[in-house]
Order: sequence, then C-alpha cells, then structure tokens
Amino acid sequence: MSMQPDQVLKFSIVTTIVVGAAIVLGTITAALMEGRAVVKAFDNMARQPSVADRIRGILFVVLAILESTAIYVLLICLILLFANPFRSIFGF
Repeated sequence: MSMQPDQVLKFSIVTTIVVGAAIVLGTITAALMEGRAVVKAFDNMARQPSVADRIRGILFVVLAILESTAIYVLLICLILLFANPFRSIFGF
C-alpha cells in the first residue's frame, strides 16, 4: 500500500509542526527550571555563605540533569524528523 503524494505531504507537515512544538516546549521548560534553580541557589548562598561551596556543587549537578532533559527532547525530535517510526504505520 503506497500513500498518495498529498498524504505524504500532510504527514510531513504534521510531523514538522509536532517536532517544532515539542522542541519549543521542551527547551523552554528546561530553561525556566534552570533559571529557578540558579535563583534559589544564589538566594541560599546569600543567606548561608558558609555552605556556598556545597550549594554550588549541587547546583552544577542539578543544571546538568536539567540540561540533559533538553538534550533528550532534541534527540526525540531528531528521531521524529529523520527516522520517524510512524512512517511504517502509515504505509511508507
């Protein structure tokens, strides 16, 4: 079963829109959470300067975890764009 060219075009357009929305929502969420983590860390460092080194170490770990979330979003978006697993379901 082969799809018509207009169906392939519609599938490509829908995939592109979904990937665009996913990358925007995924990266905005990660960026907002990173900003909140930094603000809270700086606030706590200002309140308790004696533990600033420990807070800074934890902050770097938290930022790495949050950034990996954005990287996973990018990975899934690239898979949907270039190796879409749903193509076989729709017949191409």
